[in-house]
Amino acid sequence: MTNTHRGDIETVATGAWTPADFAALPLNDYTALQKRWPWFQDQKIGVLVHWGLYSQAGIVESWQLSDADGWARRPKAWRPNMTQLKHDYWQLADHFAPTRYDPTHWARLFRQAGLRYAIFTTKHHDGYTLYTTNASDYHTTTDLFAPFAQAMRAAGIGVGAYYSKADWHQPDYWRPNGHPKHRGADYAPSDNPARWQRYVDFVHQQLTEIATQYGPLRMLWLDAGWVGNAREPLNFDRLLPALQHQQPEMLLVNRTMGGRCEEYVTPERQVPTLTQRPTLPWESNLPLANNWGYAPHDHYKPFGQLLSDILQVITLGGNIVLGVGPKADGTLPAPAVQRLKQLGGWLALNGAGIYGTRPVCPVVMQAAQQRHLAITQDDHAYYIFFKRRVPDRQLDLKSLHLPLSITQVTRLGLTAAPLPLANQIIQLPGTLRQSRCPGLRLTKLERS
Repeated sequence: MTNTHRGDIETVATGAWTPADFAALPLNDYTALQKRWPWFQDQKIGVLVHWGLYSQAGIVESWQLSDADGWARRPKAWRPNMTQLKHDYWQLADHFAPTRYDPTHWARLFRQAGLRYAIFTTKHHDGYTLYTTNASDYHTTTDLFAPFAQAMRAAGIGVGAYYSKADWHQPDYWRPNGHPKHRGADYAPSDNPARWQRYVDFVHQQLTEIATQYGPLRMLWLDAGWVGNAREPLNFDRLLPALQHQQPEMLLVNRTMGGRCEEYVTPERQVPTLTQRPTLPWESNLPLANNWGYAPHDHYKPFGQLLSDILQVITLGGNIVLGVGPKADGTLPAPAVQRLKQLGGWLALNGAGIYGTRPVCPVVMQAAQQRHLAITQDDHAYYIFFKRRVPDRQLDLKSLHLPLSITQVTRLGLTAAPLPLANQIIQLPGTLRQSRCPGLRLTKLERS
């Protein structure tokens, strides 16, 4: 599943590292990574809070500022011409006042929804930071990231920081000269190395602020994959590992770049197939609506579609991060709240088959898919979820080719007696058909 008409979807690097590449790191670095990876894979479901000045305009994040990204101004541009659009957009900072922002309320909702980590947009491509950086004066008057991080940790939710490596407001990236721009730097950095070095220093300063001033972070999530390539080098090989030594639990996610600083990969707006799933730990990024940021009258995906995508991703062994775009006043849109509460209700019953699980072997996975089942496992059980109408009477577990026999079958989230099981055939109660994607726990026969 992907939206090919959009210009904001970045693809995974063809030269992405494999687990074997990371295993060749110095022993201390690899040992630390082996602790970060399992934590991440246990969490399963997170949220990306995509917030900024664009929530006031109600447009596709800050993409309309890039002259070359005409897709973002279709079917209707925010302003009739680019000169007025840029002028008015930059002035949004004078009026950004999220007076109803309550991160403690967000944290309660996210916890209720079953979200285990939350990534906050510290800065999008427009350069406006939602924390009080010392590197520029283009930021909120009150630090919004600090109370977010505090509230999430208090609720037991891991904290991540999103940061765009591009900065269209910074004069060493885009000159404010009125000339048309594309999304990259408006000059060749190799032609003006002194100017580019100023920009590199600027990025390093902001990332150091984020990684050292806001307490423990679980991931540093870096966007704008065209920055940091051969044309626009950022010299991260020293900076990011140094920041990580100060934040030993923090995963580096230099998205779509490959190499040492992309410790897990992030298929955007995609639910991979079995043959497409990455070899590294991974996270599908799916907004709840069509857009990441808030847009009035946006189309929100039906909860059934979201749940189907979640089950597919978790079955394949990935994580999923759901995008939520707050309004300019700091509140969350009602359709987003509704879907998060629906997700929380489902996970309250079925979360034992989601969190901390791992994928089964491909043969079992394919057999389950043929029967419209999602399947996961942990050390002690398999978990199956009925993605379509529950069969009328029974399910023959032998058809799934499970490596281990099953000793007991119970409903997830209920304390009812085990379901009848004989010769690896489960007798299914009619009440299963009254639930959406109901889950069963299949206790494995312990090997002696």
